[in-house]
This record gives sequence, structure tokens and C-alpha cells, in this order.
Amino acid sequence: MAKWIVGSAWPYVNTVPHLGNLVGSILSADVFARFLRLMGEDVVFVSGSDEHGTPIEIEAKKRGIEPKELTDKVHEYVKKMFEKWLISFDNYTRTHNPVHMEFVRETFMKIYNNGYIFTQDVIMPYCLKDKIFLPDRFIIGICPYCGAPDARGDQCERCGKLLDPPDLVNPKCALCGSRPIWKKTTHWFFDLPKASGGLIEWLEKSDLPTNVKKFTLNWIKEGLTPRAVTRDNKWGIPAPFPGAEGKTIYVWFEAVLGYLSAVKEIDDKKGTNLFEKFWKDVNSRPVYFIGKDNIPFHSIILPALLRASGEDYPLPYNISATEYLMFEGKKFSKRRRIGIWIDEALELLPNPDYWRFALIRMRPEERDTNFTWREFYRIVNSELNDDIGNFVHRVLTFIERRLGGEVSGKVDKNIFKRIKELHERYVKAMYKTREKEASNYLLEMARLGNKYLNEKEPWRLIKEGKEEEARDVMYTCLYILRELALHMAPFTPQAAERLWKMIGENGSVHESGRLLSSGAAPPTKIGEPEPLFQKLPKDFLDKVDEMLNEVRKKVEKQRPI
Repeated sequence: MAKWIVGSAWPYVNTVPHLGNLVGSILSADVFARFLRLMGEDVVFVSGSDEHGTPIEIEAKKRGIEPKELTDKVHEYVKKMFEKWLISFDNYTRTHNPVHMEFVRETFMKIYNNGYIFTQDVIMPYCLKDKIFLPDRFIIGICPYCGAPDARGDQCERCGKLLDPPDLVNPKCALCGSRPIWKKTTHWFFDLPKASGGLIEWLEKSDLPTNVKKFTLNWIKEGLTPRAVTRDNKWGIPAPFPGAEGKTIYVWFEAVLGYLSAVKEIDDKKGTNLFEKFWKDVNSRPVYFIGKDNIPFHSIILPALLRASGEDYPLPYNISATEYLMFEGKKFSKRRRIGIWIDEALELLPNPDYWRFALIRMRPEERDTNFTWREFYRIVNSELNDDIGNFVHRVLTFIERRLGGEVSGKVDKNIFKRIKELHERYVKAMYKTREKEASNYLLEMARLGNKYLNEKEPWRLIKEGKEEEARDVMYTCLYILRELALHMAPFTPQAAERLWKMIGENGSVHESGRLLSSGAAPPTKIGEPEPLFQKLPKDFLDKVDEMLNEVRKKVEKQRPI
């Protein structure tokens, strides 16, 4: 049994996550963590609110409040949203907490003492009007690589290139729009080239996905350079280096260490020993769920930091980096009101299982994918209701009405063999974090069940006096329902639990190791049948834009940001 550390990219709390953010990190990580638990694996699943850095500082300045006052509210709001989405974190924490801040400072002092940190005077943009240096998102300009007009001082969102403020063409202050002057300041740098020794060999030997490996190797071949780890910001973790008073640690360098500190925080709160168990075992398997724009921070920066610390921490076992989820052919944009956000989604349609399943079915595993209302409607009505829900309803109501709620018999050997094959393909895909692919095998199980029921016609068999044969058919169908409940559980947790109870099983479908009992005989006495899903109304597509506008007005009043 392996030890798995499941981490999802830490949502930045300058806004509420949208559906693209969710499927690219948090939801995909939750599906994987739930699957691992069902396989009896040893798992710890962590993430948290990324709350330091310039965007929050800018927003707080605009509101005339302290940054922590703002992040306190946003963190609690987002945390509650994830609970409503049924995200099964072992710890959803935040970067502005004592455990994380102390761990980051201690780790960077180890890196400093090991000779990977040096100081250097740099010329930085300075706003005379606001009287502050302009790092990261405090400064915007034209990207020198792709020409994007709104690139930031740390990264261009369009092409993904990491930037420094001097790289920008026609830079200006993000607060007031004035052109900055250039002023000397001292910063502490992480010697990335020195710390990356052996990184290429590790990458080439690793089983990281092709898109991650290719992107990372190309990035390294372009040439690694030292990266500044300090900023002149006030809002952040104070830099621990001698002489670095008034400096804070750059948000990206501290946030990736949150995967470690979040496990350490569980120990502090519960008196456990998970940090030693998971992070001090070089054979543990850290798996990170991120969007493709975060690849270099997880495939280069994080491994380099872990090595430079001198600790024998495990390097990434897998980095599941999705492509982008578009919305009706356009990029999600809060400013232009393009897309749907996680709080709006549940206000529009409160059942999280529908959203979870639909998003996994649209998960951009190989290329950018388009969320459309038409596709959402099709998935809910055709796949959830017709393929799965209809089969469940047909089987359970037949057993209740025609067989008195009890059935036993022999499971069809061909069906058993076919379900076993689909189970094995599902498990293989899930271990590779190919969740959309795995959902195909789940749907094949349901379709196989519907086809088998239609072909065998147990209602006809009973009419012809072949009740024993009919009972074998229905017991086989009940076996398929048990498999459906198990394999649905990571995607649709509530529906899987309800189905588990309806087929007469005891306990929870989510108990550790349940998937290992795939192929077991189902109970003979069922529970009370009820519809598993409900179809969206026929006029849903005609009314959805109007409904979303109404929902948005309501949600925006209760959002803290």
C-alpha cells in the first residue's frame, strides 16, 4: 500500500473560483483522493487559500482596510463553498497561519544555510504617486514574448512566461496608471541553476505526463536563471534572512511549500504524526492537480526548493496539469462577466453531483475544452438520467413490485467478465489521473446493464412462468448496480451513497477499500427505491442565461470580494 499526498493548487483569494479553476485543481484532486481511499490506499489530501501578495494588497488598499480583514472573509466564504461542493479535504487551510509561516521561514533558512540564497541589488520600478515599489501585479505592461497588453510583472497569463518587471514593455502602476521611475533595492535570490542539478535526469526517468515533461524540459533548455524570493511588499511572510528586515517572501515560493505545512498543521491540531509518515518517506507519492499555467512552479521551483532544503522529501510522483476550460468559446472573465463561478453554479442548480459529473465529463485532459450549456444539459439528461438513473429505476422498481423487494440467483458469467474488464480499465485510468476517461467506463457499465435488461426481458420470463430465470437476470442487474455505486462514488458522492442504501448495502459506500470488493455479490433484500436523478426541464436551455443573470445579482450581494 502506497502513501499518497494529494495536493490541489491553492486558490488565490482575490476572487471566488470559477468552474475552470475548480475542475483544473480542486475537483479533480477530490475525485482522485476519493478513488484512492476506495482502493484502500493511505492518503492525505490538502490545499488552502493563497492569500498573500500584491492582488490582495491592491484590493485592500482600494477598500481602505487591512489585507487580513479581507482574506479572513474570503477564506471562510470559499471554504464553505468547497464544503457544499463535497470536497473531502483532510485539511483546507490558508497561507496566513502560524504553522505555514513558521515552516516557510525555517525552510528558507535551511536553503540559505545550504548556500542557495544570495543578495543582489536590482533596479525596480517605483511609483512616485503611491510611494511604493511595484513588483508582480503592482505593475502591468506589454509582454515581450507574445505581445499581450496586460501582462503582469511576474507572469504573462496569455503565454505563461515567467517575467520580471524590467521585462515589460511600456510598464505602468496597477494602482494609479502612472509611469514608474526606476530605483535601486536589494533582494534575496534563490540560485535555481545551482539547485536544479540532476533535475533533467529525474524528469526524464519520471512517469510525469507527457505535456508536463515536455513543457518542463523546454523551459529548462531555454536556460534557468536565479529567481528573486523576496519582495518589498508588506503583506506576506517576513523574510528570515539576516538583513532582510521589511522584505517578504514572494508568494509563489511560499505557496508551494503549503503542501508540506498543511500536513504539519494536521499534526499540530490533532496530535497525529502524518508529516513524518508522508513527507519524511522518500517513497511517498505526491500528486499535484493544477492548471497548465502552474506547471513550472510544481515541476521546477518546488523540486528545487525541496532539494535545496537538504531534507529527503519525495519529489512529485505525478503532476496532473489540465488544459483550459473555456466557457461557450470564450475565456472565463470576471470583469467581462463571462463564465460561471462556483457559488453561482450551486445557486442555479443546488445538486453538486450534477456539476461534479458534468465537469469531469468536460475535463480538458488533452486539449482546451469548451463548457457549453447544451453539453451540460446533454450530460445531465442523457448520461446521468437516461444511462444511469433510468437503469437504476427500472431494476429496483421491478424487484420491489414483481419480486417483493427480494431477489437472489446467479450472476451472468458474461456480464461478470465484462464488468471486471471495465473495472480494471477504470482503475488503470484513475491511477493515471485520467478521470474523464475513467468516467467512460462507468457509463459503459450502465449501458451494458440497460442492454442486458432489454435483451433478457425479465417481465416476459415471469409471464412465461420462468421465474427462476427472471430472478437470475434481476440479481445480475443488482450486481451491476452495486458496481455502479462503487465506481460512481468519486464523481457523484451523494448519489452513490443513496444508491448503496437502495440496493440494501450496509455502511457507507465511501469506506476505505470498498473498490477492492468490486465483483462481490450484492445483498438480496433492497431498500426503498427512489429516483436517483431528475432531468433538467425542456426549456432549460432557453431560460438558463436569464436564470444565471438573476442568480448573479443575488450572489454578488453576499460575496466578500
